[in-house]
Parts: sequence; structure tokens; C-alpha cells
Amino acid sequence: MTSPIAGMTLDQRIGQLVMAGFHGVEPSDDIIRLIEREQVGGVILFSRNLRDARQTRALTARLQQIARAAGHPYPLLIATDQENGLVRRLGADATVFPGNMALGAVGDEEMTFAVAQATARELRALGINMNFAPVVDVNNNPANPVIGVRSFGEDPAAVAAHAAAAVRGYLAGGVIPTLKHFPGHGDTAADSHLGLPVVPFDLERLERVELAPFRAGLAAGAECVMTAHVALPRLTGGEPIPAILAPAVVRGLLRERLGFAGVAITDSLEMRAIADTTGIGPGAALAIQAGNDLVLISHVFDEQMEAITAIRRAAADGTLAPDTIGEAAARVLDLKRRRLAWDTLPDEAAPAMVGSPEHRALAARAYARSTTLVRDEDGRIPLRLAPSARLLLVFPAREIVSQAVDVAFDRAAFAAAIAARHANAAVLTAALPLTDAAREELRAALAEADLALLVTINARLDPAQAELVQLVHEHAPRAVTIAACDPYDLLILPGARTALATYDYSAPALAAAAAVLFGAVTPSGRLPVTLRPLSPSA
Repeated sequence: MTSPIAGMTLDQRIGQLVMAGFHGVEPSDDIIRLIEREQVGGVILFSRNLRDARQTRALTARLQQIARAAGHPYPLLIATDQENGLVRRLGADATVFPGNMALGAVGDEEMTFAVAQATARELRALGINMNFAPVVDVNNNPANPVIGVRSFGEDPAAVAAHAAAAVRGYLAGGVIPTLKHFPGHGDTAADSHLGLPVVPFDLERLERVELAPFRAGLAAGAECVMTAHVALPRLTGGEPIPAILAPAVVRGLLRERLGFAGVAITDSLEMRAIADTTGIGPGAALAIQAGNDLVLISHVFDEQMEAITAIRRAAADGTLAPDTIGEAAARVLDLKRRRLAWDTLPDEAAPAMVGSPEHRALAARAYARSTTLVRDEDGRIPLRLAPSARLLLVFPAREIVSQAVDVAFDRAAFAAAIAARHANAAVLTAALPLTDAAREELRAALAEADLALLVTINARLDPAQAELVQLVHEHAPRAVTIAACDPYDLLILPGARTALATYDYSAPALAAAAAVLFGAVTPSGRLPVTLRPLSPSA
């Protein structure tokens, strides 16, 4: 078979090694230049680009038209982070599916497959052919600020099983899945958006825990892996360098030890672990040298051009061999040749399957099965409230839990779901940190209520929110707590007698919680993590 890079210039090959993001709901001048003049072969889309199905389909169709007219041999890789749960990018009419930890709580690989397949069908119908999912990190560290509920759980075997099911589902739905974040970001206590977490383990421990889900995902057919901004000094001679820049990790561990022959893509080079240290341009060239095939620069045009220029400069001065560039470009184009074709792109009509009744019903079943009654020591669930009983909903004024998340907490949806079942419900949204006046207001509201219902959003990692939690339970010891993100919040409330976990704070997740609270659904989810403090090296 003819090499997919035959006849391409060096600059065209380098363009295929870059995936870029842009701002706006139509192709910007910057992204058009990158596709036309620089031959950039991949585009990442964020929530800022996606309004609804019709607009998204028109956007992806236009991007592909630009690429085809510019002489690209194969369609663009158009990717997004549709992990589901808290990390989702599609517009308002797309189905909201539960994320990984909720699926881990369901504990049914067939459900994980079904959700992945339905997600892929919506993505594919919108013209998005690559998903940066599933996350296959083993989250066994309660202090992890960025993975948490994005993981299927803490047990490597269970995570591996769900990883394989998700990969099969995405492939069945016609989308390229991406295993992330290699070689594992679950047992860290730092956010790689902000710094460089260290994974201080040797190869034996990595094989036993972190690598098991990656092996399972590859065996299920995954052809793309995202490498992480984490340091593995035990593999790099004690040098704390990001995995994406380490040949010992990308070439040695991923390609040689795991036998991976597919496309390795970096996490975004604009994250501070790279941007504040090596720099985006040098980092791009070093990432390709280390064995990656695609470098991801998600936001800024000047930084995207800096990366392209740096790769060209490294090729010109011999620090990046032409064969290395050719091998990387060949892997990217071979993936495109096998998975994409100009004549199989979906048409521009807004697809009916996006947000279809079938998909919404699947999501509702999954959310209902995931809701977990963690504690009910007094047998209070389902709630049996007299119509006159005063119910107080207490929310923290928190919107976003990490830089990976751009989904806001839907307080109004939860309040409406509760009010539909118990009309005498008031809402108190506590601005944080609490002022003396806010503390007094909260105490007075709790004193008037017959029952308090407290929602937490990663309070264990938020001292101001933790104070709110403690104050509520001090003045309303019978309060019902809903951990609406990481269930690890319940670690700061060992005395809470009634507690639920929903694993995300979307409208369907909280509607399922309301149904459980009032007896419309019997809770069947099981915690996929242990509620006990674990050391970072556990």
C-alpha cells in the first residue's frame, strides 16, 4: 500500500502533527489560515464553539470544506472532550449522559457500552469524528483536584473493564476514542493545568494499577492515546519532566512495552506544566521527538504558530529528524485513511438523533441506576414529609470545580425537581467565603426549617465550602447531604447519617437524586471509591 505521506512536503507533514482550537461559532480567520496555509490536520472544539446541533453540523461541515479545498488528502480530525458528566462540550440540545464515576457506580459494562455508543452517534452525526474519552485514570487519591468523578473508580480491574466497554461503544458508534491521561493521572494531588504533578511509582506499581486500564482499552481497539503532563521520575532517571516530553514514557512505556502503534496526542501544551517551563514551541518539538504524533494547542493562535514554527526550525537544524516527522505524520494519516473519508461525512441537516427520546431515556435510566445512597442510618429515605413541613435547600455559590470543567451547577433545575415533590421548599445559596452576616442568616434559616437538604460540590477541596458544610450539620444534625460531585466530600462529614452521591450536578443527575429522596426510584448505585483518606502513594 502506498505510504499515506507520499508526495507531501515537509511543511504539509508538519501541519498534520498539530491540532488547534479557535474561538467563535464559525470558522475564525485564524483557524482558516491554519488549515489552508499551514495544513493543520486537526481541530478541537469546545463549548465556546458549539451552540446547538444545527450550528455544530454547519460548523464542522464548513471546516471540512475548507480542508478539502486546501488540498488535504483526508478529512480533518475534529475532536472534542465529550467525557459526559461534568466534562461535556456539545450544545444545549445534545443528550446529557452520566460520566465515568456514575457509570462505575452503576457497575454494568453493558450500560457503559450503550452510553458510549449513543454519545458517539451524536458526535458523529454532528461531524465530530474523534472524542477525547474515555478517561481511564484510576482515581485512588481523594485529594486529586482534576480527575475525581472523571474516573470510573479506584479499582484497576473495574476501571479496565469499563474502559474496554467504552472503547467498544465509541467504535460501534463511529467515533475514534482516545484513552487518557497516559500513563495515569489518578493518583496525584495536583492539577496539571496549573503545575506538574509527580507520579512517584516504579514500573511494577504502574503495571499493577495505572497501566491496566490502558492495556484493556488498547485490546478493545483504541487507536489513540493522550499523554499527560505528569512526571515519572522513576522512569526518567530522577528527572521531573512531563511524560509527554519523555522518550522513556512515550517510546519506551507506551510504544515498546504496551506495543502501541497508533496515534499518541499530547494534552494541551498551553497547560502551565509546559507553558511555564519548557515553553509551547520547544515543547511541541520535544513532544514529537519523544514519540507523540499530534501536539494539541487549544486556544491561542500565536502559540499555535509558535509550535509549528518550532517544529519546522527543529527539522531544519537537525534536532528533529525528517524520519521522526514522517513516522508521526504517517500514523496520523493512516488513522484518517482507515477511519475517515470525504464521501462518508454526514450531511448538513441537524441530525434527529441528537437529543433523541431514545438517548434521553437511556441517560435517565443510567442516572437513576447510578444514584448512590451512601448512608441512611436512620432509614429516612424515602423522605416522608408532611405537606406543611418546611424544607430548606442549601447550595454553595460554586459554579465550576476545575479547569477541565465548564459545566455550571444547575441549582434551579434541582430546586424545581424538589419543589415538584414538596411545595414547601425554600432555597438558600451561600456566597463563599461566609461572612458573619451570612452565618447568621444561615443559622436563622436552619432554625426555621424542619429538614435541611445540603448539596456539596467538592467541598473537601474547598475550605470555604467545608465551613458551610460543617455549619449546616452543626445547626441541623439531621440534614440530608448530597455530594453532587466527588463523593469524597463525605469524608469531612463522618457523622452525617443520611447522604447520597450523584457524581455530577447536571439537571438529570439531580432529578434522579430528587426521585430517590422521595421514593420514586430505589437507589441501586454503589460507591466505586472508598471513603477513607488515602496517601498519594497508596
